[in-house]
Amino acid sequence: MAGYRKLGRTSSQRKALLRNQVTNLLYHGKIVTTEAKAKEIRRIAEHMITLAVREKDNFETVTVTAKVARKDKDGKRVKEVVDGKKVTVFDEVQKEIKKDSASRLHARRQMLKVLYPVKEVPAEAAGKKANTKSVDMTDKLFTEIAPKYADRKGGYTRIVKIGPRKGDAAMEVLIELV
Repeated sequence: MAGYRKLGRTSSQRKALLRNQVTNLLYHGKIVTTEAKAKEIRRIAEHMITLAVREKDNFETVTVTAKVARKDKDGKRVKEVVDGKKVTVFDEVQKEIKKDSASRLHARRQMLKVLYPVKEVPAEAAGKKANTKSVDMTDKLFTEIAPKYADRKGGYTRIVKIGPRKGDAAMEVLIELV
C-alpha cells in the first residue's frame, strides 16, 4: 500500500497541487478543500511548522558595514564630477543582520523545496505590477508562525467538516491553523 494518497493525479500534478495548497494555508491561515487533500496537506504543513519551531531561535545577530548610494529628495542617486567623470556618491551605513546557523539554513532550504513564492498585491492597486511585493514565506514561518506554536508539541492544524460539495458530493472541509 502507498504511503500517501494519489488524489487521481500524476506525480508532478499532485506535487504542484499540494505545494500550492500548503503555501496558501500558511499564508492565509485557512483554506477550504476536500477531505482527502486536507489530510495530505496537514502532513506537509505540520512538518514545515515543526521545522520552524525547532529552529526559530537558532541565529546570531551580526553588525556589518555596507556602502549605500546617497539619494536626493526625489529618490535619485547623487552624482559628483571627479576627474571629468560623473561618479555616484556612497555613504557607509551600519546594519544589523540575522546570520542563520547551519541547521536553520538547512531548515529554510527544506521549506523552500515545498513553498511557492507569494506576491502580495495591495487592494487599491489591483492589476498593477509595480506595487506588488514579494512575501518571504520562510521568514513568515520563523518570525510569525513558529513563536505562536513554540510551547505546542504537534497538532498545529485543525480539519472541520463543512458538508458534501454540490457538484460531486465530495466531502468539503476547512483546514486551518489552530
